[in-house]
Amino acid sequence: MAKFVVFYVQLSFILSVLPSNYASAELIIRVTQGNDTPTRIAVPPIGNRFEPFDLDLANIVESDLERSGFFSAITRRDMLSYPTMIKDVYYRDWRLLNSEYLLLGNMVSSEQGRYTVDISLLNITAERVVFRQRLTGKRSQLRKLAHAISDKVFEEITGIRGIFSTRIVYITAMQELGREVYRLHVADADGAREKLMLESNQPIMSPTWSPDGKDIAYVSFETGRPAIFRQNIRSASRQQLTNFKGLNGAPAWSPDGKFLALVLSKDGNPEIYMLNLETRDFKRLTQHFAIDTEPAWMPDGKNLIFTSDRGGTPQIYKLNIATKGTERLTFIGNYNARGSLAPDGRTLALVHRRTSRFHIASFDLETGRLMELTETRLDESPSVAPNGAMLMYATKRQDRGVLAAVSLDAGVKYMLPARRGDVREPAWSPFMQQRK
Repeated sequence: MAKFVVFYVQLSFILSVLPSNYASAELIIRVTQGNDTPTRIAVPPIGNRFEPFDLDLANIVESDLERSGFFSAITRRDMLSYPTMIKDVYYRDWRLLNSEYLLLGNMVSSEQGRYTVDISLLNITAERVVFRQRLTGKRSQLRKLAHAISDKVFEEITGIRGIFSTRIVYITAMQELGREVYRLHVADADGAREKLMLESNQPIMSPTWSPDGKDIAYVSFETGRPAIFRQNIRSASRQQLTNFKGLNGAPAWSPDGKFLALVLSKDGNPEIYMLNLETRDFKRLTQHFAIDTEPAWMPDGKNLIFTSDRGGTPQIYKLNIATKGTERLTFIGNYNARGSLAPDGRTLALVHRRTSRFHIASFDLETGRLMELTETRLDESPSVAPNGAMLMYATKRQDRGVLAAVSLDAGVKYMLPARRGDVREPAWSPFMQQRK
């Protein structure tokens, strides 16, 4: 059992047992590396000149696009005008600023407390309208509308679906009155609209999203031992799913949302199990003297990946659920763990160690090519975005735990530190709503 404790600490607790001193989980976006040739875009203020408004929608859109690393925004002080309608646009003025695109927006409110935002994306070089769109929502939904605008602009220009409307879940811990307090938070992908889901004097770890984005599962030690809980994002209602003696950890939702893969040691050794969420029946999937942990579903719903030291060092294996046959996937380096699959089922993000430092790497399951994506230390908990273009992970910066993001080609990087203290164990949500 001692062997398991040491291994599990390496895999899942590298960043979650360190002390912290923060008072807020509010995240700050700091872009550290972008595309070498970003697209120049201008986003004048969105609004109604006759109705002052305290929420700067254009600033939110501009921040979203710049955070992606693919765009460079024209500063407002350099703009010669602030048009909101296509008829007021002088293309020559924007060409002088080397702007490639111009995003216009006009917002009006109704007596029913709803807002209508009309946006237009213009190609300055071609002097044509790329698209027009009308969005409506309540005042409380305006930040969400701004992210939806960012998603639309990003996809139209890059061909990649935007992830600005997605959310993240993460864990913080801080010293309060001589005790460590752990908190589970849900926020927008830019760190805004933070919502506290759980507060506990005992550790919280391994949060994961349901495929519809309505629920999260996580591990909490509030019962005196690790137990797995399920919690609804909107209502905050929750239910305990496991409380076996020993380990209850590493929950992972199946693509159809009907099952959880998890790790239990109720029969003696840590093994991979599958929980039917409707019947509450458990099915054991692995049976080996080694430690099997950190399951993650492949998109087909028929296979899992997991971490095991059955080969002598932690490596990632593939498990066929029907046959229970296993196949080793990683061979490069002396440590590969915490796998997170991209939606294409081909690209695997993982924690990789070749010498003495833990980095985040991508691994191509078809070619066997492994590429290190990060250069920081103690990188942990990779979570791939639902568009497969970015991943978020936990790392250390000046001895503080922070979240960071990197593109799968390592070309774009940014950090999301809290204003004070540590933050760790991020999980990126799926797309929150169906495309129209």
